[in-house]
Amino acid sequence: MATTNMKVKVPVTVDADKCIAAKGCTVCVDVCPLDVLIIDMEKGVALMQYDECWYCTPCEVDCPTQAVTVEIPYLLK
Repeated sequence: MATTNMKVKVPVTVDADKCIAAKGCTVCVDVCPLDVLIIDMEKGVALMQYDECWYCTPCEVDCPTQAVTVEIPYLLK
């Protein structure tokens, strides 16, 4: 069976170049009411652990480096 190189799309993305989790920042993880964000200790960046986002955006709004982006689906805007 052939495999495809499809990228999984999640509503919360983190710009690894801007994320300062490696320096101890956990703001996005701390403000997420659903606990779906984690810090990848190997890479030193935040990421979405579960795709159960409510699109509430505190992670994006409170991020001190604007590394977090929440893509709200068109139908919810």
